[in-house]
Order: sequence, then C-alpha cells, then structure tokens
Amino acid sequence: MPLLVRRFLPGLCLVVVLSAHAEVTRVEVTKRSDLDDSGYEEIVGRLHYAIDPELAGNAVIADLQLAPKDAEGRVVFSSDLRILRPKDPEHSANAAWVEIPNRGGRANLGEWFVRNGFTVVSIGWEFDLPPAANRMRLEAPVARNADGSPIRGVVNTAFTPDKSIEEQNVTDLEIYPAIDPDGPDSRLLVRNRAGFPGGTEIDRSLWRVEGHRVRLEGGFEPGKTYEVSWLAEGPPVAGLGYAAIRDAVSWLKHGDDSLAPVSQAYAFGSSQCGRFLRDYLYLGFNTDENDLAVLDGVMAHVAGAGRLVLNERWSKPRSVAGYYTASYPFADSAVEDPVSGHRDGVLENSRTNHLPKIFYTNMAAEYWGAGRVAALTHADPAGTRDVDFPDPVRSYFFAGTSHGPAPFPPTSLVEDAPMANPVSASASIYALRMAMHRWVTEGLEPPASVHPSFRDGTLVPISKVAFPKVPGMPSPRSVNAGVRVRNPQWPDGAGAGTELPLFVPQSDADGNDLGGIRMPDIAVPLGTATGWVFRPEAMGSPHEFYLLRGAWVPFALSKEQREKAGDPRLSIEERYDSKEDYLKQVKTVLEDLVEKRFLEDRDLESQLSQAANRWDWVTNRVEP
Repeated sequence: MPLLVRRFLPGLCLVVVLSAHAEVTRVEVTKRSDLDDSGYEEIVGRLHYAIDPELAGNAVIADLQLAPKDAEGRVVFSSDLRILRPKDPEHSANAAWVEIPNRGGRANLGEWFVRNGFTVVSIGWEFDLPPAANRMRLEAPVARNADGSPIRGVVNTAFTPDKSIEEQNVTDLEIYPAIDPDGPDSRLLVRNRAGFPGGTEIDRSLWRVEGHRVRLEGGFEPGKTYEVSWLAEGPPVAGLGYAAIRDAVSWLKHGDDSLAPVSQAYAFGSSQCGRFLRDYLYLGFNTDENDLAVLDGVMAHVAGAGRLVLNERWSKPRSVAGYYTASYPFADSAVEDPVSGHRDGVLENSRTNHLPKIFYTNMAAEYWGAGRVAALTHADPAGTRDVDFPDPVRSYFFAGTSHGPAPFPPTSLVEDAPMANPVSASASIYALRMAMHRWVTEGLEPPASVHPSFRDGTLVPISKVAFPKVPGMPSPRSVNAGVRVRNPQWPDGAGAGTELPLFVPQSDADGNDLGGIRMPDIAVPLGTATGWVFRPEAMGSPHEFYLLRGAWVPFALSKEQREKAGDPRLSIEERYDSKEDYLKQVKTVLEDLVEKRFLEDRDLESQLSQAANRWDWVTNRVEP
C-alpha cells in the first residue's frame, strides 16, 4: 500500500502520496470537491516525477543528460494535475479523455463528457508559461554544461503586427530574457514574406531591448514580419513535457495509488496540442518505462503535417508558430525524402511501439495556410503520389472550414474585408470521439478516412486550383507554404530550409473545397467558405494569408444582383425554391452524416435550427 501523509491547513487538506508507480513518485492533492449537481468531483494537485536518463525511452529527450540528478541518478520534475471524475462507478465509462492543455488552459466539464461518463484529465506539459491561477504548467529543470556552468545561446522569434506600433511585447521569448541586450547577438531583421526566414537587418542604433519588449524608432510597420534574436541563458529541459504526459497517464491506468483508475485513456489535442501529440508519437513516448502501452487512442486536431518544436534546446512551444511547424517526416508511413535522402515516418521508425488508435481531424486551414501542409500527411514530399495511412489511423478533412469556427453572425477584420468563416465541425468532432471509444472498447471500425487525393483529382498543386472570381477574394494560386523546419532527430536537419510544396483541395464552381466531409454549410451552401483569407490592405502585406483565419462570402440573393456584381456563383433564388426547400436539402445531408457516424442522432435538430438561422440572416441582410 502507498504511504499517505495528511497535513491540515486552514480550508485545505494537502495529501501527499508516495506512489508505488516508479515514475510518478509523489502526488499532492490541494483541492477535492464536488462539481455542483453533475455527479462529478474535481481533484486538483500536482504530480512529481523521477525518470532514469539512461533508459532508451528517455534518451531521446534533448539535454536530459545535462539536467541535475537526484541521489539515485534520476531527473526530477513536476506538473499540475486536474481530474474531473464521475463519483458513481455505475455511471462511469471506465475511460479518460486526457485533454492536452493549450497554453496552459484547463478542460471544462462539458455536457457530452457527463452524459457518457468519461473522466476528464488535464496535465501540465508546458514549461514556458508564466504562473497564474488555474494554469496547467510543467516545472522543468534547467540544463547546465557538464562542468556546471550555465548554458548560453541565441534565441529568436518572429512577429507580424497588424497595425503601426512602436513597441512589441515578445511573449514567445519571455522565458528567455536577454542577458546582454546591447551585445552583438541582438539583431532585428525585417522581411515581406512571413514564411521565409531572414530579411534585411535593421540598424542597431534604431532599436533596443527592454526585458522581453522590443522598441523600434519610427515604429513597426503593419504586415511586415520582424525577426528578433538575442543571447539567453539557462534552457529548461523542454522534452520532459512528453514524459509528463506519458508517466501521468501510465500512473492513471496502472498505478496502485491512481486517483481515477480507468481501463482506457485517450488524448485529445487541438492546434498546438495536436502538434504535441504527433511529436509525442514520433518520439516513441506511447511506451512507458515498464514497456506498457500508454494511450489507447489519440485525436490530433488541426495539426496538419506539423509537429510541435518542443524537444530541443531553446524551445518556444508558447509561440503561435506560423510557418514553423512542419519538418520531415510528414507522413505516418515511412516515405523516402527526395531532399535529404532519408527514409522516415511519424509512426514507422525505430522508436515507435504500442501504437494507439489514431484520428487526425483537419480543417481547410491546415491544407491551405500557415505552413501546416496537411496534404503531406497523405502525399509523398515530391507530390507524385498518394501515401496510405497505417492500419490504426484514420484521417478526416472537413471541407470549407477555418482553423476554428467564427461566431455567427460573422464579422470582418476591417471594413470591406471578407467576413470570418462560421462553418463548424464541432458536433462531428464529438461524434468521432465516441467512434474512437467504440473502436477501442468494442472493436467497431470507425468511418473510413475522408480526405482529398491525387488519385481522384481532388488534391492539386495550389497553382492549379480552380477557385472562381468570388467578389472580394483574390486568387490564392500564387501563395507559398514557407519552408521546412529542422528535425533535431536528424543531425543534418532533414532538409531544413527547403521550400514546402503546397497541395490543396480542388475547388468546386462556388469556391468550396472538394474531397472532404461536407457539413450542411458546404453541402447545401449559402456562400463560399474558405480556410484562408488574404490580409486586408489596412493591415499590410495583402499578398499574404492572414494566419489561420478563413473567410465566408454569401451568395447574392438574386440573379440580377449577382450579375450586377460580376459574381459567377449562382444566387440564392437560383439555387433554392424556398426556405423549406433549402432545409429539406439540409436535412438529407444531416441524415447522411448521422448514418456515416459523423454526427450523432441528437445533433440533427440543433443542426437544422442552425441552418434555419443561417438562412434568415443571409436572406435578410442588406446587399453591399
């Protein structure tokens, strides 16, 4: 039995548990309380870890050998923990969703989790967040040179202002303050293309560093991309974030002192955290120190072909990472790289074992912009052929969607710019979560992968996309994807700096994506919805996409209006006889999505109501 030590403080019971599970050595519980009338309880605390740097599964962690060791030669660290669990075992699914915290955010207890009896777990993995209430963080040791002296190095990051400003708060480098701000390593470059490093150096007399703020005489220009660098000291061992998730989930499932024992554990990560999960798998962290499987399922959402640039010295996971996500290998299957000559795969490499079931869910934004190049997860780097996913993987592309749906009614970034894209696949993501659970627990095969491909002509080089002349939307055919990021697992960087090919879904006559799952807004459209939009002229660099944002351009109401505007897309009156006709078509689409298990039965009425609201808003708006 584990040893429990209770210390009573005013209003708080601190429980320290000496774990029987080797990697999690201690659990502090700082709060334990019921969550209203949900039938759930909340457990908040901290996990303490100790890992052996000599084990093969840990050796991949950058700078681990340079971290301080305890008396037993282990590296110790800790992370925040929050568990939301059903109190009644009869109402428990005996499974946990590990919600990977996005920049420290904690998962909420949504109705879907309660209805299905899932435990919800948040574990801190990110070291570069400032301490704050309710923020999930990792406390990682700092690496030092073998002689004990501090490690120094140059750190850098880029930013693109949307308006003229004299001072920029460089939050990406907040963890790395400049130790010689006026020294020769402090540089500021400016360029016109966000996705391509380098640029013209700005004279040192015109700018200065104050803490983690940069001030430029005359101000920063909107739309220009600035790259700042300076000398820093003391890099934390960032890759321990992967070990924290691995060992916490292993403790949850197998530890004698687990505070929420479950038989299955699935991880969900969105954007930054989807990239985290892709790298977690690539580096082999789904096998724990006892050679046991960790996660039974993984859902990497809106990650594209990116992986988080975490497991290296001077990591900056807090960064939005526009154009700084994709390194070879891009696909799960091992594919030869024509640039570096290497053969590697996210799931097919010497480190990976105990593969979970995997869902990749991508919006249109991950195919079109910000260097996510999602097509390379299922196409070879040369763009000559489709690449199949391994057996435990499904990939789902939602046509005509932004990185995240905009609120409805949508608004524009500035006057006369296209409205933000409100098309949402959120209900389908929850349906797929249930499909994941049933795949693991019942062996029920999930829906087949749905994504564009070369073989059926729905995936094309961006120069060949047939996007129509939509009013207010310039052609995207000349846009670039940026360059490859360095892969630290290959000494030569695996082609770092090489321009990425950009393959995107082909467009239909309305400019809506082909080759994906079509929600009613796309299958029965009231407008053109994209996963991309150009920067407005007022924000500078109108030749560049606005990072991770999409657009929605409603159809004209009548043939007369569209012809007057020079709009080639059929109008509302040319498409639908009435609102009833429109909703009848929407219902048919919804029933098909339910049958294919991309929606649950209970979603049908709410989706129909949403479609009716969309119709009312579009048909009652004043034409510009």
